[in-house]
Amino acid sequence: MKWRGLYKMKKFKAKTWQLLLMLIPLLFLDATLLRLDHIKMTKLRDAVLAADEAGDDEGISRALEELKRFVFSNIVINVVEDNGVQRVTFGTGPFYLEHQYNRHANAALAKAEAELSSYSNPNGNVYALASNVCSPLAQQNGWTWTDSRFIECMLTEINKYPVTEEIQDEIIAVLPSTGLYRKSYASPMWAWSLTGVMILLTLVIVVVIFIRGIIWIILRLSLLFI
Repeated sequence: MKWRGLYKMKKFKAKTWQLLLMLIPLLFLDATLLRLDHIKMTKLRDAVLAADEAGDDEGISRALEELKRFVFSNIVINVVEDNGVQRVTFGTGPFYLEHQYNRHANAALAKAEAELSSYSNPNGNVYALASNVCSPLAQQNGWTWTDSRFIECMLTEINKYPVTEEIQDEIIAVLPSTGLYRKSYASPMWAWSLTGVMILLTLVIVVVIFIRGIIWIILRLSLLFI
């Protein structure tokens, strides 16, 4: 019975050319599944950016959680640009919640305005002075009050006026760090998903073909010396 079972296994053993034929559609399937995972990640990331643009902080949190769950449990290959050079990475790559930062920074500036108005300063209300410069620029260039260029203009103008260190420290303290609004989630190089299983199967077939190829070369070389 034992030898009969081994004979059957040998009989149904796939030949190398059959493995090569199997490899072609598997490679196509792997590429398709990876592409679908990338598209899914892009849609989830766009949902985050849409919630950011809409000013929906709760929607941003929900969309971020959904994006993280997908990326952490799937193989997501992405091409990102780093200092003008494109590179391949696993995950979302960096993206920014620009509108949320602008909203929070403007709220911080409004708080700073209230604080500055309560201090006696030889320059007067420096926030109002900065607004007198930046507001016309905003109207001329079509900036909104949440535009990062308007915020940068306000900060530049406020810093032109000498104020006490206490006020300077308070302005810096209330402004949010831009790093808090930079997001980037890395995916595993392999995961227990449909894509991961198919890639694993493909790798097994490639390894079998490679080993058989090495054995065939060794046998051919050995025949030369017989």
